[in-house]
Amino acid sequence: MAAVDRGRYTCVISGHGAADREITAMKARELGRRSVVVGDTVSLAGDVSGAQGTLSRIVRIAPRRSVLRRSADDTDPVERVIVANADQLGIVTALANPPPRPRLIDRFLVAAYDAGLDPLLCLTKADLASPDDLLAAYAPISLRYLVTGRPLTETVLDELRALLADRISVLVGHSGVGKSTLVNALIPDAGRAVGTVSPVTGRGRHTSSSVVALRLMGGGWIIDTPGLRSFGLGHIAPDRVVQAFPDLAEGVSRCQPGCTHLGTDCALDAWVAEHDDSTGALAARLDSLRRLLRSREGDDA
Repeated sequence: MAAVDRGRYTCVISGHGAADREITAMKARELGRRSVVVGDTVSLAGDVSGAQGTLSRIVRIAPRRSVLRRSADDTDPVERVIVANADQLGIVTALANPPPRPRLIDRFLVAAYDAGLDPLLCLTKADLASPDDLLAAYAPISLRYLVTGRPLTETVLDELRALLADRISVLVGHSGVGKSTLVNALIPDAGRAVGTVSPVTGRGRHTSSSVVALRLMGGGWIIDTPGLRSFGLGHIAPDRVVQAFPDLAEGVSRCQPGCTHLGTDCALDAWVAEHDDSTGALAARLDSLRRLLRSREGDDA
């Protein structure tokens, strides 16, 4: 499944040596309320010629290998599936204009680990600000990363192509960080709208309004998503949230059974004080974890 638009689904049938064939389809009634999302592998019935004006039917959705999902907010347990069957989550963050949001990065990391996706941090606009502080904050978890500036060089694009090759990668990030710029550089005829940043709010303006999967030259797929200003994790159990902070795992192991990691008796405070360095990276990570846990209870003070 390559795209969804107002009840019409764009499906791609591999040409096995020939060109891919795009099929426009609708969901068969017998599927009921089952959702079909970008990345799904489906079975079609009816006219699959791909000729203009034809319409096929999606009659079956294959079991999903992975599911990237989010909720409306952290207190809402109802999940919304964004993409199915991805292998890798590309977290795109600008180093300036708009400024990076580490707590949103942490939310994406929680979602990636929960879905079983390999995270990849893509830092853009390195011509405007240094990546050193942000990279230092994530050094303890050995997060794979790529740093890009403007203009995008062929060397950087080759490095990005190698990271994406033969994988299904979904790009996430808030508006204006450069997701669509990367997609257009990798696939020149993609035509994804490129956004700007509001001079008043400093936030990116929404451009891409839909989730779209595009085949990469040399193998693999890249899935571009609309800019996200929030990413609810209400569907993820608290212990799964904690597991998404592997750099704090040793400290967590010192906690008493059933510790919520929010009380004054939590062993994490002493552990972080003992192991943190001059940058305060571990303290910042602990603060981020606790904000996530509190927000699940409707309290992000």
